[in-house]
Amino acid sequence: MAEIGKTVLDSGWLAARSTEVHLSGTQLTTTHSPTGPNKPWMEAAVPGTVLGTLVKNKVVPDPFYGLENEAIIDIADSGREYYTFWFFTTFQCKLSANQHLDLNFRGINYSAELYLNGNKKILPKGMFRRHSLDVTDILHPDGQNFLAVLVYPPDHPGTIPPEGGQGGDHEIGKDVTTQYVEGWDWMTPIRDRNTGIWDEVSISITGPVKIIDPHLVSTFYDGYKRIYLHTTTELENKSSSVVECDLNIQVTSELEGGVCIVEHLQTQHLSIPSGNRVQHTFPQLFFYKPNLWWPNGMGRQALYNVTITVDVKGYGESDSWSHMHGFRKIESYIDSATGGRLFKVNGQPIFIRGGNWILSDGLLRLSKKRYQTDIKFHADMNFNMIRCWGGGLAERPEFYHYCDIYGLLVWQEFWITGDVDGRGVPVSNPNGPLDHDLFMLCARDTVKLLRNHPSLALWVGGNEQVPPPDINNALKDELKLHPHFESLHNTRKSAQELPASLKDPTNYLDGTRIYIQGSMWDGFANGKGDFTDGPYEIQYPESFFKDDFYNYGFNPEVGSVGVPVAATIKATMPPEGWKIPLFKKLPNGYIEEVPNPIWEYHKYIPYSKADKVHNQILLYGTPTDLNDFCLKAQLVNYIQYRALLEGWTSRMWSKYTGVLIWKTQNPWTGLRGQFYDHLHDQTAGFYGCRSAAEPVHVQLNLATYFIEVVNTLSEQLSDVAIEASVWDLEGTCPYYVVHEKLSVPSKKTVPIFEMKYPKSKNPKPVYFLLLKLYKMSDYGVISRNFLLVASAWWRLQTGKDDDLQVSEINGSDEGVAFFLYFSVHASKPGHKEGEDSRILPVHYSDNYFSLVPGEVMPIKISFEVPPGVTPHG
Repeated sequence: MAEIGKTVLDSGWLAARSTEVHLSGTQLTTTHSPTGPNKPWMEAAVPGTVLGTLVKNKVVPDPFYGLENEAIIDIADSGREYYTFWFFTTFQCKLSANQHLDLNFRGINYSAELYLNGNKKILPKGMFRRHSLDVTDILHPDGQNFLAVLVYPPDHPGTIPPEGGQGGDHEIGKDVTTQYVEGWDWMTPIRDRNTGIWDEVSISITGPVKIIDPHLVSTFYDGYKRIYLHTTTELENKSSSVVECDLNIQVTSELEGGVCIVEHLQTQHLSIPSGNRVQHTFPQLFFYKPNLWWPNGMGRQALYNVTITVDVKGYGESDSWSHMHGFRKIESYIDSATGGRLFKVNGQPIFIRGGNWILSDGLLRLSKKRYQTDIKFHADMNFNMIRCWGGGLAERPEFYHYCDIYGLLVWQEFWITGDVDGRGVPVSNPNGPLDHDLFMLCARDTVKLLRNHPSLALWVGGNEQVPPPDINNALKDELKLHPHFESLHNTRKSAQELPASLKDPTNYLDGTRIYIQGSMWDGFANGKGDFTDGPYEIQYPESFFKDDFYNYGFNPEVGSVGVPVAATIKATMPPEGWKIPLFKKLPNGYIEEVPNPIWEYHKYIPYSKADKVHNQILLYGTPTDLNDFCLKAQLVNYIQYRALLEGWTSRMWSKYTGVLIWKTQNPWTGLRGQFYDHLHDQTAGFYGCRSAAEPVHVQLNLATYFIEVVNTLSEQLSDVAIEASVWDLEGTCPYYVVHEKLSVPSKKTVPIFEMKYPKSKNPKPVYFLLLKLYKMSDYGVISRNFLLVASAWWRLQTGKDDDLQVSEINGSDEGVAFFLYFSVHASKPGHKEGEDSRILPVHYSDNYFSLVPGEVMPIKISFEVPPGVTPHG
């Protein structure tokens, strides 16, 4: 008997351009199967895209290196046939009596013909729909099976106007697919429009009964002491006779040391007619004071393993399903004080500080490992929300799994953007995709795929646009809240108080999360859909603290600069791309940056803004070369993004309810708006955010010069003290003050005292301000903030290479050790001069930091050592 369960088919695939294969799908899977990567066949990237396969085999250059994307023919010029590809593989499977095999595709872009052992099946259009085919009757008796898939690109791939633009000519919006692929002001066009078998392919073996799309929902009573778990699942009887079966649900929790405890075990007996699909709802399971799931910075991300199995009489276990479930309740409403949308988790308000996310990689080279790094980076920045932008993906379960693990709330948009769907230039189509029924089919399937993740916080119809009226109304109706989740202040004492017809929320498609029609509606930006998000350029740091900087309660997009470190520039561009921008002085005294053509192609935005912001890099002297430019850029990145988040948090609840930075990363080697680059090396802006977004933070308000304490926790801070010290370059401390016995209420930002020095004295041209918030009981530091408060140039000091085993860095006795940073490199034989030797990714507990004389700071560094290399600092 074949083992029940799922097998992922992610290796052994071949691919070939359809015009170069002169055989039918029937022939490929019967008499003329390819035997290896012999022309025209090549090793394929599955999951992945056609372009990813071509890059893997060096048929085309890396489109993200330098200007190489211009050497790759665009689908608008080649025609769709050029990127229509065959994918071929084999798999072994020999079933026993009463067993069934489904062939599953979690995502194909855009449509496909499937051939298995000479039998043809059609996989209909739509990038965001799953396909599951029962192929039991066409498997080979000997167990060797031959699979060929002919994948077609989107029907309307569009053309790229010479001037570029947001979403090209917007034709891509006629299909239900990702829209960024025609290019954006931060993205180069993707030549194949992400055509391919882009998500997981698997075979799943079951007995007579299959479990389909269980739905888990928790309801909460008595101040979250009494919690009920509701579970509904669909069951399909694949056999030709009535089956008697036992449906089991088990909930376990894991203790320290990997020990699991069974919290609940329940069995239901069912009889399912032949060929029928039935929906079964378990009796609710009761939990008293279970551990709750909290967002990052608010508590632990407690997860319980829910396992459902079905045992068929006379057969045994027929199928199983499991998922990590988090008990949490998310509420959302428009705050009367700010006009911004306010979120609560488990009854506690959460001030949103997060970022916008496009997708991990523009060639859809997605993996669990890459997702884990991406999401951990967001958690390391102390963020609590990620917005999945509507021109990208409905993100994958692996993405959500790590958001569950690390506590990142997710705002998931559907596939509508203002630029492509009615508000763009050139004029675009306001009616969305041509096939509205297909859009809704993909939307429903996406909801079923993702709805059980505790990290998923809300659904949004589109980016800077609402869906067409019929789609919008359908989404509003199908994603309406269950009554238990409608009321902001739920005072029901027991589940029995709910009307019987409304008792079980798992009969809703979702029912637990709010649906918002667009990213600038209903509490976001000005709430009316006007373009009131942004800005997206460099700012003076003090601007973020001024009352007139942004006028609305929740900004879904505000962005700035994002140049990576010099090593990344050198690794992703030829030497002509290493030339730094020219600084051209304008008649009004401002500076215009003129980047080299490669930087311009990679969407560089300058560190100055004509008539508004003087060049922030030149504050620290004229850069001499790429290394010098990028180091100064990191200093600006750090200061810029720390000030952005501190400015927003300074008005927490008084003016703002949240902010999402545009954007946290790029799906390619772009130079615009990012906290880590495509190679997974962090910019200094990453650590500026990490500092500013810590749950308890001490900061200097750059507009008022008051020292403030931010407390986002649910508990009051008591018996704490603030130490403020001023240091000059020589390491002299001319000013020192301590304010003791302070208390800071929960969920508040409180100004503590005005910083009199240097306003009331004559400071040196360069000085530093070190702020420390600590417990008076044991002098344990809660928050530390080191600020440069100057506009003159000084010599940047960089640390020497340190043994990676050293866990503490000591400040020198002479002078301030300013802007120290780590980078881990591989030491291996045959290393070439100029070759990128970095080990990536690396997780640092802090980086780009400074120390005053005698100061000690522990730094934790963690990374995976590649085979055959020795790391060194």
